Amino acid sequence: MATAAALLLTLTAGTAGASPAGSVCDQPLDKSIPARAAGALTGTAFAERVRDLAGPQRDALVRREVLAGNVPSFLRHLEPVTVRDGANTLTVCVLPDYLALGSDRDFLFVPLGLEAALDIAGHYGFMLPTRKLVNAIYTAAAVKLDPQPLPAGDQMRSTAYLLRHNEMIRAQRASRGAQIGALTAGNKKDLVLTPRLWQNPGRVAIYGWHRATGSPIQPLSTVHGASYADYSHGIRLVSDVVYVNGVQRALAEVLADPRLAGLLSDEGPLPRLTERLASLLGRPATEASASAVAWLPRQGSAQATP
Repeated sequence: MATAAALLLTLTAGTAGASPAGSVCDQPLDKSIPARAAGALTGTAFAERVRDLAGPQRDALVRREVLAGNVPSFLRHLEPVTVRDGANTLTVCVLPDYLALGSDRDFLFVPLGLEAALDIAGHYGFMLPTRKLVNAIYTAAAVKLDPQPLPAGDQMRSTAYLLRHNEMIRAQRASRGAQIGALTAGNKKDLVLTPRLWQNPGRVAIYGWHRATGSPIQPLSTVHGASYADYSHGIRLVSDVVYVNGVQRALAEVLADPRLAGLLSDEGPLPRLTERLASLLGRPATEASASAVAWLPRQGSAQATP
């Protein structure tokens, strides 16, 4: 795999950025995401293992690694993104970058089909963002990278393309002296939540890849089947607990509320979200696992102001 070796993503370790002092997002994720094992695969080693795989086969191995805790330390904290309307302030806690596996020195961003993305998100008490939230994350990002599209074709889903794009992101970040762990955007498209997912089941919704002007390359699209994932896709995990005017609320509850949904959705309220997402996975809706939001301060405990 000489070509893949040449495209090796080996990031220099940096100190992961932290949320501002006093933020409700300060709590580390180590209580919910298992510790990374000493012998866990690096991003490069994982890419070698899945070099001939794509789609659900690769997704299954990504899922196994992520649920075992093979997540770099710079993704083990959350960053606050705050949006406002005339009467309300809402803070969402999000991963500082797109989902990756491996170590801080050698990690691989991992695109996923919709089922695997929702499965991992639900396991750890997260959801995917909406289109409006993707825009808000880009606005809030301390590191805004430029999109770097690769030639279109059948190879877009290949692991070799994943490695190639990772190296391009690494080089751009290094050229700007941008630290891993800071809130970062512009490097990938997002898998997003939208009513189109249940209006047109069997599809995945993608959006984003913002240019420096703030406009996205990718309009909201459900053209691809639910299992599709290519090098340009990223998984931004968003906590399923948000803070509305300092009060802890469930993200699904806020998105269903006609008075508050507009803070996070430009497609109207998204009612019955948990049930609808479960239906996309072919499962009954269930309560979140106890570990899912273990990192969060519980309602009634002392909470800092976002």
